[in-house]
Amino acid sequence: QVQLVESGGGLVQAGDSLRLSCAASGRAFSLYDMGWYRQAPGKEREFVASISWRDGTTYYADSVKGRFTISRDNAKNTVSLLMNSLEVEDTAIYYCNAEPHGTGGDYWGQGTQVTVSS
Repeated sequence: QVQLVESGGGLVQAGDSLRLSCAASGRAFSLYDMGWYRQAPGKEREFVASISWRDGTTYYADSVKGRFTISRDNAKNTVSLLMNSLEVEDTAIYYCNAEPHGTGGDYWGQGTQVTVSS
């Protein structure tokens, strides 16, 4: 069982920056593929960014590419999402996701609200 706790959400203005963090439990964090997803009101949850356990390769949704940066600190069992040039359309609940390698597991945090005002 992996527990994930997100933090860092809040209310900001368009153009501002925010950094989300996700703290993960477990001794094998370095073997977890980690990701961020978001869900806006009335919409389905969508992929935002991910980072591979194997070599740190990162992937981004087209809508955030060039503005958001995902990173991980295996020593601290954390993954972060730096969000720059925020847009009103980025308003959503952001969820942290962990997929431990080789286990078939899929774990989610409780989410953190990000609201971007115009």
